[in-house]
Amino acid sequence: MEKVLGVLDGADLGVLACYFVIVFAVGIWSSCRNRGSVGGYFLAGRSMNWLPVGASVFASNIGSGHFVGLAGSGASTGIGIAVFEFNAIIVLVFLGWLFLPVYIVSGIVTMPEYLRKRFGGQRIRVYLAIVALLLYIFTKISV
Repeated sequence: MEKVLGVLDGADLGVLACYFVIVFAVGIWSSCRNRGSVGGYFLAGRSMNWLPVGASVFASNIGSGHFVGLAGSGASTGIGIAVFEFNAIIVLVFLGWLFLPVYIVSGIVTMPEYLRKRFGGQRIRVYLAIVALLLYIFTKISV
């Protein structure tokens, strides 16, 4: 019997269903655990250790550029493109070491929040929104 490509088997559907059930359960569990505030929900009450935070940063960094762009580059030029990701480890640790004390002292969570607090006004919010949209559009077009 010939297998048809592009059709999901029962095992595939089972893995997808398990994934969505686990993600939904973790969301409900963390919502019930940190009901105090929105910051408590999004920041987990500032009580997480390094492993889930690192996993979150890693998962947030993965996108279509990795699955399509790096895979294509690896296929055409070899495994050397993996150095790109090893370099990211060093850079992320350095940036965390550099900016984390400033964020903690300021009581802020994100870089746009810091810039708004430092420079104030509606213009910085509009400017950052436009820059974020343009960066998102052009990085997704390039893939």
